[in-house]
Amino acid sequence: MKRIILIACLFCATLVSAQAYEGRGDQKVQIGASFQDGATGIIGTYDYGLGDNFSIGLGAAYALGTDDLIDPDFDERAMLALRFNAPIGNVLNIDPMFDLYPGLAFTTKHFGGHVGARYFFTDGFGLYTEAAFPFAKYKTEDLTPEESLYNQFNISIGTSFNF
Repeated sequence: MKRIILIACLFCATLVSAQAYEGRGDQKVQIGASFQDGATGIIGTYDYGLGDNFSIGLGAAYALGTDDLIDPDFDERAMLALRFNAPIGNVLNIDPMFDLYPGLAFTTKHFGGHVGARYFFTDGFGLYTEAAFPFAKYKTEDLTPEESLYNQFNISIGTSFNF
């Protein structure tokens, strides 16, 4: 009986064909937690594949918890982004369930970059991590602690879904 169950599990595992990035028409939704100096929050992104190594998308983040000395308004807590990614997992010939993607973002706070990685356990579910950093801030002089939210280096981790 144990052998039959083992053979059935191995057979089912060979049928799984999850891929981290499939190219044109690929759709990803990521939901996670963001961490930065002075605040933690939530972040969500959507990416749509336009080619083998190019996707566009949208992102939104909101700082939920802030340090006691920071008193941000809604617009200082929130961030919207237009994203451009270059999924290169297939170029590097990495495991098809793992993807590495550098990218650019035009946000309501800055023009910046990000580097992310995601790993899919099944055809529709995986985990991701992403590091984002500004290249050019829209306001550069004397940023208050409130204005620096999502206008600085931040890291996010969470779940990734295929659609």
